[in-house]
Amino acid sequence: MAKEWHKRGVLIAHGWLFPGQNVTDAISTRQRHRAVQEAAEVAGIRKRVSPHTLRHSFATHLLEQDVDIHVFQVLLGHRKLKSTALYTKVSTRTIHAVSSPLDQLMALMEGKAPTRPDDAG
Repeated sequence: MAKEWHKRGVLIAHGWLFPGQNVTDAISTRQRHRAVQEAAEVAGIRKRVSPHTLRHSFATHLLEQDVDIHVFQVLLGHRKLKSTALYTKVSTRTIHAVSSPLDQLMALMEGKAPTRPDDAG
């Protein structure tokens, strides 16, 4: 996998995000998993976590910040948008920001300006 990234020129300018002992190589899968476990413990996270959990959380946070899906497609290294879409579960915050048509109708009947989901921030 690392060789493919080198060929495509995607490797970040200063090396791997998690470099191994040799800066041209990434840390091993086992080391990455161990680092995530230790970070979760320090943060007091009791749920089961993995490097994939961080990857999914990263994508979710980008989605919540209204970052274009094509941008985090590139950041996640996906060739197909369909692969990125698997990471994009609808967040609770997004669901709560949706304004019900019934709520809008009630606001109009009460003489209030209806709220838009954009105003919920």
